[in-house]
Amino acid sequence: MPRQNPQKPTRRYSQRKSTPKVVDGRAQRKNRSAPTRTAPLIRREQPGKGYRHFVRKRDVLMFVDLLPDWDELSVGLNEIILDSGNQDCSGWQNSGQVAICAWERELISYHDVEFVEQHAELYQRLSIPFAKDEDDIGPFYHVQFNESTVRAYQLLHVFLHELGHHHDRITNWSQDASRGEPYAEAYAFKYEAIVFDRYVEAFGFCP
Repeated sequence: MPRQNPQKPTRRYSQRKSTPKVVDGRAQRKNRSAPTRTAPLIRREQPGKGYRHFVRKRDVLMFVDLLPDWDELSVGLNEIILDSGNQDCSGWQNSGQVAICAWERELISYHDVEFVEQHAELYQRLSIPFAKDEDDIGPFYHVQFNESTVRAYQLLHVFLHELGHHHDRITNWSQDASRGEPYAEAYAFKYEAIVFDRYVEAFGFCP
């Protein structure tokens, strides 16, 4: 159900039905460089009961530093929001804003067959296990995340998907995200492939 506040999202991305020191499940690189690009304001909302922000402000700053077209993409983007959790929404985009919603603290998720099979290649690349099951309603998938893979999925897919809607908005004459979900999904998959190796290096990704 869409939020009632008119300033809230117009587009939403939903997913539900020596040896480096290891901290918080991620290898720490000795020579990790600080973010260098200018980023919009990053605002963090309270995650809400049962939810947690696995993506932090500094993660967003590091991630945008990996994007090859950030200077173009950031035009008109005024705010990145780490928003409260919502069972039906993992991210959203509005004029001048993109958001990543807090994730459920319970790291096993249940998804419909179509969604998982559309994202199976991404799950495999991120080492996210998934298994098909069935109940009296029909078939579904168990998807098992951990802290590292939630963060990677939210940045490499949810965030890129919402940036895809923003890119759609700023690159057509109507100034509206008229090409919709197919455009945003294609954008996310395209840029995930481009920045994946950079992400592994910068974040010490170790699922």
